[in-house]
Amino acid sequence: MLSSPSAAAGAAAFVALEPLRPRQIPSQRTSSANGAVAVGSSRPNGASSASFWTTSLFACAALSRFARRPARPVTKTARPAYASAPQTYEGAPIGPPPDLPSLLLKERIVYLGTPITAEVTELIIAQLLYLNYESADKPITLYINSTGSTIKNNTRYIGESKVGMETDAFAIADCMGYIKPDIQTIAIGQAYGTAAVLLGLGKKGKRFALPNATVMLSEPREPPARGPRQASDIRILAREVLQNRSTMSELLSKATGKSKEQVVEDTNRCYYMTPDEAVEYGLIDKVLTPEKMKAAGDKEVPSFVSAMAS
Repeated sequence: MLSSPSAAAGAAAFVALEPLRPRQIPSQRTSSANGAVAVGSSRPNGASSASFWTTSLFACAALSRFARRPARPVTKTARPAYASAPQTYEGAPIGPPPDLPSLLLKERIVYLGTPITAEVTELIIAQLLYLNYESADKPITLYINSTGSTIKNNTRYIGESKVGMETDAFAIADCMGYIKPDIQTIAIGQAYGTAAVLLGLGKKGKRFALPNATVMLSEPREPPARGPRQASDIRILAREVLQNRSTMSELLSKATGKSKEQVVEDTNRCYYMTPDEAVEYGLIDKVLTPEKMKAAGDKEVPSFVSAMAS
């Protein structure tokens, strides 16, 4: 039983506010009739109940007032003067700038800037197939700055000998002829060996070189083996090299309009050409000089893409 009316009122108020308790009140120790100490209920009995309920009432009332306290107004800080304005592309807002390869791919630009290895071939073919899927009508621009076919880390072998380096470039050449969009090729810096073949396989009338680029034609190569070889291995390698030579000569004959025999004779040794000599040979169609690039203007990116049609 509660000892006073005020305690009873406090108990009623506590029951009404009980859901607002922040935590459970810890249990208290009580004494039984025979003097033994036992753990009782969390609500005490006897004379101390009045003070207990009064304290609980004040605690719950304080918690209730805190819950009803209005939130502080949120003030918006002004944008700093140095903050950059929102960026847009074609009228739509954009986030952080994309990586450079993605930006070039969006502009339908494929860049071959390394020797032609299996990994590079996989990337170039994937980009060409994607651009063909995206649009079969818009042209593709292929920039070439490559020394041609090579083997990375000497990983392709028949026995102890490397073989078939040019087949990676042949795969790119086949993909260029397979897809529907026209491919504009531009030589930047150097286009050696199979890279020169890819340069000449662009769309006729849309094969270009910058003024200081260098073009070089060569035969298929077979690097020296790491050890002695058997006669059967030498026969296999020789047959593969001769087959690659025939394939490369056919591709160059198709690109330049010269006979296959003439191409074989010209590529017996490394055949270096300036851009003007490459035009005379039929490997490219035009040299993109600074005057032509300036005349084309800078409405397109890159600016000398406009000079291709002039």
